[in-house]
Amino acid sequence: MSNCNSQGCGSGFVVCLVLFILLVIIGCICF
Repeated sequence: MSNCNSQGCGSGFVVCLVLFILLVIIGCICF
């Protein structure tokens, strides 16, 4: 999440949060 903080608040943080959630969901499906 440190990479998201460097982009600042706003849409960048939202996009990073969505990608992080998708990564967790895919991880749960694969493992």
